[in-house]
Amino acid sequence: MKARIPKIDYSQVRPHWAPNREFAHNVNASSTIPVFVEPWLIKVMNKAKAALPAGETRLHAVIDIFIAQEAQHYRQHAGFNRRIREAYPEIVEHERRIEREYQEMLDHRSLKYCLAYSEGFEALGSLGAVMWFDKYRPYLEGADYEAVALWKWHMAEEYEHREVCFQLFRALYARSLWGRFWNGWLYRCYGFVRTVRHLGAYTNRVAQALIDADRRSMTPEEVERSRASVKQFQAHMRSTAGAEILKVFSPFYNPARRPEPRGMAAYLERFEKGGDMGRATA
Repeated sequence: MKARIPKIDYSQVRPHWAPNREFAHNVNASSTIPVFVEPWLIKVMNKAKAALPAGETRLHAVIDIFIAQEAQHYRQHAGFNRRIREAYPEIVEHERRIEREYQEMLDHRSLKYCLAYSEGFEALGSLGAVMWFDKYRPYLEGADYEAVALWKWHMAEEYEHREVCFQLFRALYARSLWGRFWNGWLYRCYGFVRTVRHLGAYTNRVAQALIDADRRSMTPEEVERSRASVKQFQAHMRSTAGAEILKVFSPFYNPARRPEPRGMAAYLERFEKGGDMGRATA
């Protein structure tokens, strides 16, 4: 684990950065999430770190790296999102809503709930690494390298710190045998479901707003093709991500055992050597 600072020029980012614009808009919707969830997540981690016994020295150390990585993630997405927002100002109302929801969660929910939600978000992040380095390949052919670079770097680091929230939640709430059953499994799964429902609904709303904006200038034939494209992508997600999501519900789930996505290590090696991260991933 290490915090990296990518050098990606977002000034020329196009909202339709992939040939399949419905796929691009689904990703664009997802890109608005880190700007709000990751500052919130850093606050949760700092609260949890304060509650963690000083003797957990390794966990304290990796939390610091985790926070450094997440801080860079939301800053990079802010640059990307600025270009999307300029073209589609209708997403602002959705962004304001999720920002309020995270503040309310921080103000009114327990640390246990927030940390379970955080672990659910990180479980989705490590799944995202699998999607970006393997399952999304057909959608990335001909895509603009800035968007691909942003997401591959981000998801690679999500994979790197995939077990931090998991281990922190266990250290605080699942030390005993009963705790491992009630908190380490059942409550963790509850947190995951809450995360998936919350972020899934949000992503769908924003993606639909983006797609609807495009359809207003389409012919009836183009609208039908757009609808077919959405259905095809949804089917692809069910067939590729569905089985991976089910693994999270196992009482034996441990993110540390998730296999490393193909090509991820080589990608990070190119980045760390100072190569053009974006063009290397295109």
